[in-house]
Amino acid sequence: MIGVADTSLRSGLPYAPAADALTHVELTWVEKKIEFWIRFGRETAEQILDRRRRVVSFAPGSVFAFVRWTSNDYGTALSRLDIVRAVAAGERCQTLPFVRPGGDILLRADGWPKVERVLQLIDAIEARGIGAIDVSPDHWRHVHNRLTAGEAPRAYDAQQHRAFLLRRRIMP
Repeated sequence: MIGVADTSLRSGLPYAPAADALTHVELTWVEKKIEFWIRFGRETAEQILDRRRRVVSFAPGSVFAFVRWTSNDYGTALSRLDIVRAVAAGERCQTLPFVRPGGDILLRADGWPKVERVLQLIDAIEARGIGAIDVSPDHWRHVHNRLTAGEAPRAYDAQQHRAFLLRRRIMP
């Protein structure tokens, strides 16, 4: 979690613990310089800070994909995609830049080739008629592990999705 010593969200705004149980993500868009966006996720709130920045919020348990891309004079400086599960108040979490208080990171892809591959996998899942926000968290962990090992992840199919939905219905 963000400690007391951390006084900002890298935005110049003072850090204040959220009075609610939501996970807040700061998005910035400066064309061809800094582009942070949400690829998928069900936002519960949005606060516009200025023309280039806004904060979106997610309910505990919801899953979202946070993409960060920055460039400098020499080209791309950072390409990163994180698929994160929003945590409940007081729940243990991993810290992630621009995400308060943090979350359960299901997948992390660094570098444009891996980010592009994950975006293609998300598109393939959605092409099957399955919403990316409804995919099993275990599948995102699987994709992370396979990409880390340099292997191709298995496809997420309708049968696997149905099994996940049934399991979710009977488990607390």
